[in-house]
Order: sequence, then structure tokens, then C-alpha cells
Amino acid sequence: MKRLSSPELGRLVVSFFEDYLPAQRGMSTHTLRSYRDAIVLWLQFAARDAGRRLESLRVADFTAESIERFLEHLEAERHNGIATRNARLAALHTFARHLGAELPEQLGMVQSILNIPFKRGAKHVPIEYPESGDIRALLEHIDRRTPAGQRDYVLFALMCNTGARVQEVLDLRRRDLRLDPPEQVRLQGKGDRVRLCPLWPQTANLLRELIAAQPPDGPDLAAAPVFRNRNGRPLTRFGVRYLLRKHLPNYRSAASGRRIHPHALRHATAVHMLKDGIDFGTISQILGHASVTTTMRYARADIDLKRQALSQVFPDFLGPPLAGRIRWHGTELTRWLRRL
Repeated sequence: MKRLSSPELGRLVVSFFEDYLPAQRGMSTHTLRSYRDAIVLWLQFAARDAGRRLESLRVADFTAESIERFLEHLEAERHNGIATRNARLAALHTFARHLGAELPEQLGMVQSILNIPFKRGAKHVPIEYPESGDIRALLEHIDRRTPAGQRDYVLFALMCNTGARVQEVLDLRRRDLRLDPPEQVRLQGKGDRVRLCPLWPQTANLLRELIAAQPPDGPDLAAAPVFRNRNGRPLTRFGVRYLLRKHLPNYRSAASGRRIHPHALRHATAVHMLKDGIDFGTISQILGHASVTTTMRYARADIDLKRQALSQVFPDFLGPPLAGRIRWHGTELTRWLRRL
């Protein structure tokens, strides 16, 4: 069999992202970005592993042995968890199927790659989210007198209002907003699913003021991004994380001690809606979850909700212990013990 040159591998990577994933599989932009990150990480690792430049890699370097070493590298050196490791492997499995369809003579190698199993035992990570006091401190820390401060305040207020994912907010264009009653925003989530989310009147007023203060951006104002950096380009997820930690510098998770992440605002909105008595179905629609099962995990995240549920089922057991002197009569002792 002839040795396959590096342009062959490059051609497969290009067709994978330009044709196979979007056209044949119908995958969303978010999935493409996730797969892109996995392929880039493997290419960089494979080049170091083979001792060659990245552009010199060949299809023959895409082997089960190389991928197994790559997965070990993710866990040992990049300290990725099992869930991240499995997500990278899923992307490589998909690329291997595409390779097999384009190069049938490589089916033996493709089958050996597909036989690499997903790792079991992913730890359940508790949901971490800021409390109401933390969100209040975040918004109060922002200096709204500056253009950047005005943008940051509106950005985090909108995220708390809608519980939207970070990328959903950053992808917003002016045409996605309705700032007259009934105020609402159109969000495009996972799988390119579109949903409408109501806005508080205060949030709509903040957005109206932000847009009025922005300079014109091209002939099509409706297509202009709502949240831009100082260079006029759309904000990035990394930029939002930087801004969040800048305005809430002292926050640490009580469970893990980690600094705050933008996705935590989405969790906070979900838990607060649940505390206010909003049903799971409505919360699921607002957050854009594919299944109500995903939404129900928030019921396990908040200790107050657990305490409230238990107090309704076993109110006597959770009440304060009886005070006073106990008579050591058998019946009284039994009752006292049962009330502990």
C-alpha cells in the first residue's frame, strides 16, 4: 500500500469540517467548535509524539495507538476529567468514520480506532452557582459611567434574566431583540434550536440604552452584534470569563474553592426560578433544555430545597428537641428517642 502524504490528511480534515459535519450530519456550530478543539489537540500531540512538524503528519499517523497515548496525555498532563476525555474521543471516532468512508482501504485502522472504548466512572460534579448576594455584589461592582461598564452591566443583567448560555448571548444581534412590550429575546441554542425568552422591562431599558450609545456598525444595523469589545468585534467566551472574574474577584465556590465561571450564572438563574415555585417544564423551556430530566438536576443542587422538602415529609423529626427534664419512664423515653 502506498504511503499517504500529508496533503491527504489535510484534505480529509477540511472536508470533515466543511462538508461532513455541517452538510451530511447537520451538526451545529457549537458541535463543530468542540470537534475542532479535539482535532487541533490531537494534531498538536501527534506532531510532538512523532517528532515531526504538524504539516508533515500523514493519515498513517492516525492510529489507535496514537489516540490511546493522546487520551492518556489528556488525563495525565492536561488534567482533563473523564467526561472531557470521552468528548475528545467521540470527536475522533466521528473523524475516523469520515476517514473510512473516504478511504475504504483504511477500514481496518478505522475499526481499531472505533474499538477504543469510552471510559466509565465519570464523577458527578455538584452544580456550583453564586447566591443572590454574590450577583448583587457583581452588579454593584461595575462602574456604569463608562461605556465598557455599561456594556458589562447589561451583559450580566441579561444573562441573569434569561439564564442563557454564554455563546447564546454573544451571538445576539439587534434583530433578535424586541424591546417594546411584550419584551423578549430570540436565542439560538444547541442543535440550532431557537427559543423566545421574556425580558424584564428593566432589562429591556438597559439594552435600549446600550444600543443607543453604540456607534453605527456597517450598513445593516439589524445584524450588528449587541455585545462588542473596544475594537468593535464581538465579545468572546474568554472575554466574558475575564470580565466576570474582574468584577467578582473574591468569589470562591464553597464546594471546590474554584473561581466563578460564566456558566454559573445560568445555574443561579435556574435554581432561583425553582425556589420561586416555577415548574420544571417552564424552566426547561426558558433554559432551552432538550429534556426536562436535565432541568430536574437543579432540584438536587440547592440545600434549601432539600430542607424544605424534608420538612414537609418529616416535620416532627426535623423540629427542635424538646427542652426540660425527661422522666425516665419507658413510654416517655421511647417518645423522646423518636423525636431526636
